[in-house]
Amino acid sequence: MTSPRNNTKSAIWKKTRVPSGESRLFIKRKKVNAAHCAGCGKELGGVPSGRPYEMRKLSKTEKRPERIYGGVLCGNCVKEKIKGEVRKV
Repeated sequence: MTSPRNNTKSAIWKKTRVPSGESRLFIKRKKVNAAHCAGCGKELGGVPSGRPYEMRKLSKTEKRPERIYGGVLCGNCVKEKIKGEVRKV
């Protein structure tokens, strides 16, 4: 019997032969979507995509770039935002 979280139509079942010779059904892990820019929606570079248990193992600096708006905005959006802030003053 599976756990309730796996009793969904979106769960991907894979038939695998185990060492004892019998076939069993295993649930494949779902793919994680990549992080996207909050400004333009482009996929962010330098931000790994992984399941929560994989992301937990990474250090803070491995999860997002070390710059202003790192992991939220892409480089082009950051550049435009900084230009706008400078021109406002």
